[in-house]
Amino acid sequence: MPTQPPSPGIAPRLYQLAAEALAREIASGALRDGAPLTQPGIARRFGISRAPARQALEALEAQGLLSRSVAGRYHVCSPPPLPATSPAPGPQRQPQRLAPRSSSDMLYPEVEMAVIARAALGDWRLNEAVLARHYGTSRTVAREIAARLHQRGIIRKDGSGRWIAPALSAASMHELYELRWILEPLAMERAAPHLPACFLDRMAAELRAAKAPDAARDGALLDQLEQRLHVELLGHCGNVALMRAIAVPQAILVAHHYLYQWTLDLFGTEPFLDEHLEIVEHLRQGDIARAKAALVAHLRISRRRALLRIEAMQDMPAPAPLPWIARL
Repeated sequence: MPTQPPSPGIAPRLYQLAAEALAREIASGALRDGAPLTQPGIARRFGISRAPARQALEALEAQGLLSRSVAGRYHVCSPPPLPATSPAPGPQRQPQRLAPRSSSDMLYPEVEMAVIARAALGDWRLNEAVLARHYGTSRTVAREIAARLHQRGIIRKDGSGRWIAPALSAASMHELYELRWILEPLAMERAAPHLPACFLDRMAAELRAAKAPDAARDGALLDQLEQRLHVELLGHCGNVALMRAIAVPQAILVAHHYLYQWTLDLFGTEPFLDEHLEIVEHLRQGDIARAKAALVAHLRISRRRALLRIEAMQDMPAPAPLPWIARL
């Protein structure tokens, strides 16, 4: 009997993956009636900490697949008979090792979305230890997640060494966009001579397709088109130091990834499509000066639209409380 599946769109936790693997082995007969299972043994086998190992054993006990003695030891119970349509039990197979690093990859999108959803409401503090306990994973995994959030500009450390998710305020947005309209036109000018053949033609075709009346413009597509101009195209400038400097204010692109999902209908049509297309057409004609001017104009008005999206999010119901992130 499989464990209860996680909610749609949320990556399964380590204990759920371990419990699923063990449940399959019990059902197939690979783990026989009476076989002992321990927290340390499960932790070593799957490469996880004892907390998710304990949760996996408790989940299997709740399903009746394990029994627990007075001394707290777990043993396999006789599995229920397999349905007539099920294949005969096969040879024992070793489940995939659930390494902690894989866990950070699974959990990161959920954590990132939770942080950004709250950033429109104020400043927040992220607690690594509580994050690890909440997801039943190790401090190493929580540390990797925090480091990735920091690398993407979503959180920073304050003077006391605490992780802080700063608010997406009007002042911070202005500072980020001001840096962008200073740095990005320079990078675009440097990148233009080095763009691959047909790169701009493909960009123009993508933008026109997205502008079509019957186009399915979802958050993922809009995010992809933003990345194409502001990351992929500029990345051809060949100046590593310049791109590193641009990456700091471009942290706002991470927020846009979610803002587009939550405020997709805020504007009747997505205005940046026409603005991107104007920039691309100037580049195709070799008019770098006009392309740079159009990019600056696009970033200036994008700042105002981003503020409108954040204001719209502030009117939405507050996210449910989470133990690992607290408002300051």
